Parts: sequence; C-alpha cells; structure tokens
Amino acid sequence: MENHQEHSHHLKHHHHAHEHNHNHGHGHHHHEVKNLTSAFVIGIVLNTVFVIAELIIGFSSSSLALLSDAGHNATDVFSLLLSLFAFKLSKAKATNNYTYGYKRATILNSLANAILLLFVTVGIIWEGIIRFNHPVVIQGQLVSIVAFVGIFVNGISAFLFFKNKDDDINVRGAYLHLLSDAIVAFGVVITGIIIWFTHIYWMDTVISFVIAIVILVGTWRLLTESLRLALDGVPYEIDVNKVIETIKQFKEVKDVHHLHVWALSSNKNALTAHLVIEDTDLTHFETVKHKIKHSLHHLNINHSTLEVELAICNEASCD
Repeated sequence: MENHQEHSHHLKHHHHAHEHNHNHGHGHHHHEVKNLTSAFVIGIVLNTVFVIAELIIGFSSSSLALLSDAGHNATDVFSLLLSLFAFKLSKAKATNNYTYGYKRATILNSLANAILLLFVTVGIIWEGIIRFNHPVVIQGQLVSIVAFVGIFVNGISAFLFFKNKDDDINVRGAYLHLLSDAIVAFGVVITGIIIWFTHIYWMDTVISFVIAIVILVGTWRLLTESLRLALDGVPYEIDVNKVIETIKQFKEVKDVHHLHVWALSSNKNALTAHLVIEDTDLTHFETVKHKIKHSLHHLNINHSTLEVELAICNEASCD
C-alpha cells in the first residue's frame, strides 16, 4: 500500500514537472476567470449610480426617454448581480446532495441573461413601433448629454469583462448586457443630435430598430450556446473527433467508446469514456491515464473519468 502511494505521488510530481517544464501555453481558459469579483462590483456600482442619476434628471425634466432608459439600465444592475451571485455560487463546495457543487449556476445564469436580453430587444422594438405611430417630442440636448455619459459608464464596465468574455459564457452574458447598453446610449446620442438640429422625431424609431437588430445578433450566440450547455451538449470549443484522436494517439489504447463530453460550469468541462486496452497493458495503464488526462486538459477538458476495458472482454461483448 505504501509503495503504491509513493508511486502515485511520484506520478503526480512527474506530471506537474512535465507541465511546468514544457510551458505549453495552450490557454487553459478556466484559470483566467478567478478574479472577476472587482469587475462585477465596479460594474454594479457604476450602473447603479447612473440609474439613480437618470431617474433624478428624468423626473425633474419629465423626460419619458430618460426614465425608460433608467429602467433599461436597471436590468444591467440586475443582470450583473445575478452573474456575480452565480460566479460566487460556482465556487461553493460540493455536498452530498450536489456532488458537483453549484457550478452549473453559471450556465443557468447565462441562459437567463440571454432571455433577458431578448425581452429587452422586444421591448425596444415595441416602444419603437408605438413611437412611430405616435411621435414623441424629445428633449434632444438633455437626452444626448445623459446618454453620452451612459456610453462611458457601460463602455468602461464592458471593458472590465472584455479579456474574459470568450473564456466564460457567464462573463460573456454580462459583457453583452453592458456592450448592448453602450450601443443603445450611442444610438440615443446620435438620435438626440439629429432631433436637436432637424426636429425629425421619427429618427428615434429608426435608430431603435437598428439597435435592436445589433443586440439580437449579439444575443443569439449566447442563447444557443447557453441552451446547448444546459442540455449537456458538447461545448462549442470542443471537437469530439479531435478528442477521440487525442486519446487514440496513445498506442496502449485500441479503441474508445461510450464517450461523453459536457459542461460542468460555464468554464469547466468534463468527459467520461471507456478505453479498450490490451490485457498486458493494464499494469502500467495508470501512467498512460495521467498522460491522456494531461492531453485532454489542453483541449479544455478539466475533469476526465476513464474506464478501462480489456480487448479480450470487448471482443466477447461482455459488460
């Protein structure tokens, strides 16, 4: 037993040394998204202050545009709070009832974010149609000034998540919310300036439709990817054929079947597979297994469970 432990320890040491010495740089995405709490907090504080400012100015100037935009920006705060909660929840320890912990909360949150963004888009289109039939006299100058501030508030907040947006779908949801609001604010500035000089109020509706299309295009990928992960589909960045090729490159592995790849969370993936090996290879398969898991790690599969089947058993079709 002691020898086995020593051997196991040696294998782990060798594995880490191998990883360190080669410094592969394949981008193990999950390690980059550990310290985003400050980004969430800054984003929440900035947007909350901006929403309060919009409400005060909106009420004092009786501007419906500013009040509705304040409501729209409030969804950002709600979205960021949800994302932060899911992010923190995913770090919670596993329990007997939740043996994987609460990692999937980030996937469910990104799905909720995508649905929320779709509702926002529908709301913008609906408001645009109403205003097209009943043009609203807009205080172009005031709206433009407040919206201009909104570009910076949402732009700075979005920038905090820019680096990690492609590494974690949960972060991408927060990023898209903030970016879409920065685009909306930019659209409002352009609208305000045009109306200020021309008094063509229907331009507000035209710009609204353009903004809605931009947000819809950005949201669609988030929605489809979130649904895919929620249904235990293979994450977009993983090619199953490449995974099989990676495993089969080891001469000890004769065949691979019952292979499943799914997302544990928005930035951690898992795999289970049955590997067919020759009877004589069983003694040193522990060493090979570590190498296989290391190779899979470079494909962004962080948690692998590999079951061994002997070639003789496989030919006899025994389970």
